[in-house]
Amino acid sequence: MSATDSWRIEYEQSELTAERLGKDPLIAFRRWLAEAGEAGLAEPNGMNLATVGAEGRLSVRTVLLKGMDERGFIFFTNYESRKGRDMAARPQVALNFWWQPLMRQVRIEGRAERLAAAESDAYFASRPRGSQLGAWASPQSEEIGGRAVLTERLAAVTARYEGVAVPRPPYWGGYLVVPDRIEFWQGRPSRLHDRFLFRRVEGGWERVRLAP
Repeated sequence: MSATDSWRIEYEQSELTAERLGKDPLIAFRRWLAEAGEAGLAEPNGMNLATVGAEGRLSVRTVLLKGMDERGFIFFTNYESRKGRDMAARPQVALNFWWQPLMRQVRIEGRAERLAAAESDAYFASRPRGSQLGAWASPQSEEIGGRAVLTERLAAVTARYEGVAVPRPPYWGGYLVVPDRIEFWQGRPSRLHDRFLFRRVEGGWERVRLAP
């Protein structure tokens, strides 16, 4: 038996039905996210973001969902970071939420678009001041010689904006992921999980069940 076999658990959650999900995947997602929060999960808005760069190399990292509405899913980052460069080259992205205690997963595919400047300004203004200064101090994804580089840069921007509001850096802002596929996965016994896929079609969404 391998080490990973000793970690195996059984999925014993209740059945996920089409009726329980409903016909609108965004409403269903909002309900699942709320239930993850109510269950006491740490940062239930954490999501894996997968991008593909101009050279075709795939990259994935964890970011935080900061909002959602009828348009889709919103997060914020440095436009000049690796993910920012990837999305500029190839805007098709994938998101993944994994709420292990609830044995639930949501997979999302769609197109990333920059938010309007006004939306990014409003969110940036709501951030803690330390996070605002950090956005100026960090050349995200670039090589640096050591942590002292960040310390020095942070000291410089802290002095620059002492006593005044910190403006949003021109290279920092939000993205909206407009989904065209959303899959809900519920762990079930014997690995016969429940999976429902919503595909965007003209006028709304089409819902189908997938084999586990």
